[in-house]
Amino acid sequence: MDRKQHIAIFTTASLPWMTGTAVNPLFRAAYLAKDGERKITLVIPWLSLKDQRLVYPNNTTFSSPSEQETYLRQWLGERIAFLSDFDIRFYPGKFAVDKRSILPVGDISEIIPDEEADIAVLEEPEHLTWFHHGKRWKTKFCIVVGIIHTNYLEYVKREKNGRFQAFFLKYVNSWVVSIYCHKVIRLSAATQDYPRSIICNVHGVNPKFLDIGKKKYEQQHRNEQAFTKGAYYIGKMVWSKGYEELLKLLRDHQKELAGLEVDLYGTGEDSDQVKEAAEKLKLMVRVHPGRDHADPLFHDYKVFLNPSTTDVVCTTTAEALAMGKIVVCANHPSNDFFKQFPNCRIYDDGNGFVEATRKALSEEPAPLTDAQRHELSWEAATKRFLRVSELNQVSAKNMEKNSSKKFASMSLNPWKNLEDASAYFHHVALGSETTRRTFGAIPGSLYPDEEQCKELGLASHMGRGGSIKITD
Repeated sequence: MDRKQHIAIFTTASLPWMTGTAVNPLFRAAYLAKDGERKITLVIPWLSLKDQRLVYPNNTTFSSPSEQETYLRQWLGERIAFLSDFDIRFYPGKFAVDKRSILPVGDISEIIPDEEADIAVLEEPEHLTWFHHGKRWKTKFCIVVGIIHTNYLEYVKREKNGRFQAFFLKYVNSWVVSIYCHKVIRLSAATQDYPRSIICNVHGVNPKFLDIGKKKYEQQHRNEQAFTKGAYYIGKMVWSKGYEELLKLLRDHQKELAGLEVDLYGTGEDSDQVKEAAEKLKLMVRVHPGRDHADPLFHDYKVFLNPSTTDVVCTTTAEALAMGKIVVCANHPSNDFFKQFPNCRIYDDGNGFVEATRKALSEEPAPLTDAQRHELSWEAATKRFLRVSELNQVSAKNMEKNSSKKFASMSLNPWKNLEDASAYFHHVALGSETTRRTFGAIPGSLYPDEEQCKELGLASHMGRGGSIKITD
């Protein structure tokens, strides 16, 4: 009997940080493992206590990786109706305050033993490989699939000297993704283009939201009033997450939208400024702290307003549609997937926003069909992922290789072809602390420190190639 195909999913964040790269890879791992045909390992960052306090909400911290794993499995178990057998492993990470991101420390590909290195799924491959120094991902693994989550260029453009930074970042992203990934999946056309890429939304919706939508459908079927509240928006409260666009639309069209009431829910660095801007409007715009979108507080809202253009595929838009709501969103590539749903109302400009919002508030949402509900599910998303990544066409037998083969980075032949030479250059350059700091790496992130080695059970001795040796 052939051994099971092994898929290792590497991502850049972990719960309790409620961000897309923490939530979606966790669901992906669970649903890929559901049928038991593959061996799945989810590889997530482990943060020191100091960084946990900076990242995780409500003062949540963990004293050990096993404690955090228990938290993750409990959270997942409350949201899916099946037992999913997959492994969770941790790699050392550090939180970059300036980037508001967790960056890997050391050669995280070593977390997976060579004999299990069949397929790697890199969630945010550019993020995971900007400062990678170690084994080349394409050499370590038979197949490397990158999934592009984030529209980094759009965020960078909003910073000081943003256009120059975006120009530089565009080429760096293309460079590292091309040398480390065989295939690239872009969740939407809102991301930059990449070689060997295909556009497909391979994300689904937390089943809780579909359950809420079913209850709303039943209320509608009984001719009950399913939605008793008006319009709202939820998202991390920073200007770049749609608040700037929404408040500008409300400010510029206060007369046409007279009588409109909107509730904003979010927590973030710009909360005070958003609240101050909302108070200046003649419209009734209430600002509230962030809450879980599945909270019963949101069930009765009828209209979700989301003018954000920085998302790649907005999770909250998908959740609102799953709950049976009408969504008003911009005509933007990030919303292309949602256009197939009758409750998605697209606008092109300010006047279109006014018209779509007023119409949405005056109508009842169309009940989701079973087919539409399935399209939003993780079952459908998993099928799309397997189809576009072509992993179903790869047998475990084809993955077999000599487990004694060494994949040291320094054995790369820089003259084999242009890509090998480029990968060799990246490896050498990122092995220098000076170069790393110049390009924005966290100081001292070339290898894990003693504290990280101790917490993760890693050998403190580091090989010359920077590999992490995992102790038994």
